[in-house]
Amino acid sequence: MGVPVLHRLALNESPYPPLPSVRKAMQQAVAQAHRYPQFYPDDLTERIAAWCRMAPDHVVVGSGSVGVALQLLQAVVERGDAMVYAWRTFDAYPLLAAMVGARPVPVPLSPDGHQDLGALLAALDDRTRVVVLCNPHNPTGSLVTADDLSAFLRLVPRHVTVLLDEAYVEFARGADLPDTPALLRAHPNLLVLRTFSKAYGLAALRVGYGLGACDLVARIRRQQLPFGINAVAAAAVEASLRADSELRLRVDTLVAERERLRHALLDLGWHVRPGHANSVWLAAPDPIDEGAAALTDAGVQTRHYPGEGLRLTVGSHEANDAVLAALAGVRRYEAPGGRASTARRTGCPPRTSVAR
Repeated sequence: MGVPVLHRLALNESPYPPLPSVRKAMQQAVAQAHRYPQFYPDDLTERIAAWCRMAPDHVVVGSGSVGVALQLLQAVVERGDAMVYAWRTFDAYPLLAAMVGARPVPVPLSPDGHQDLGALLAALDDRTRVVVLCNPHNPTGSLVTADDLSAFLRLVPRHVTVLLDEAYVEFARGADLPDTPALLRAHPNLLVLRTFSKAYGLAALRVGYGLGACDLVARIRRQQLPFGINAVAAAAVEASLRADSELRLRVDTLVAERERLRHALLDLGWHVRPGHANSVWLAAPDPIDEGAAALTDAGVQTRHYPGEGLRLTVGSHEANDAVLAALAGVRRYEAPGGRASTARRTGCPPRTSVAR
């Protein structure tokens, strides 16, 4: 038997269960489980639109943001068309491309874990129908700044739909955040994806939404599955919108924990770049494979990309402490002559610490 999992930090889930008010709304909806939900989620769409301060015809709701992404591809892609995306990214995108018969065009990330906007633009051609950006990026947590994103969108041909995945946008901080409403007004070929799975802690209920120009949204809605949003999920989302301020406090707590975790890892000698999602990214040449093994031995489940990187979901304070305790024994030192080496902590100080 393997080591039991004590902390699930692999899927970027929230460590918090639904708020009491949200659970109450879910329980009330369960009592009506013998009734169908709305044929199409019109009421939920109107509530989300009002919350986003947009007209309802600019909003489409689906089964998680991945469900809306599939509806978009079904609406705009014909078999053999190209779909361009950075790689590595959210694992669903190549799967969705295969589902609609699109030709996947993965573009490598830059060495610092950012999406290479120039290379993505260079990969577009006459058969490209969709280009995907994740902002903040999954799994590295890097951010495309407002200026860079605006410049990118201006250069994308109008026959290409830009799928801007903002699943983690609630966790981003700083002055460089894009102005999404302004971008939507300027670019009718832009669809912004968001979800209630991450910051709002409703991952099991599968509700996401897209924001875009009314013509594009109308095309996407034609692919909407009747009765596709169940009543319990709709009730949970509506209650979450009413509890928005409480949920934002939870997000602030997770952002603070993310920064605590990152700085503690820096103190342990890991190279950790600033991130903007609810996760921390450790990348090669740091000893990420050894780190993954140490975390597994400690009962911490994380997302491991062998030889490439390690994504650590920000969990509870206790879970994050377990991560730090496990990774404290996996140190990276700079050997004489500039060669990197790894060593388990032995109680002896390192000869030369890595510059952070």
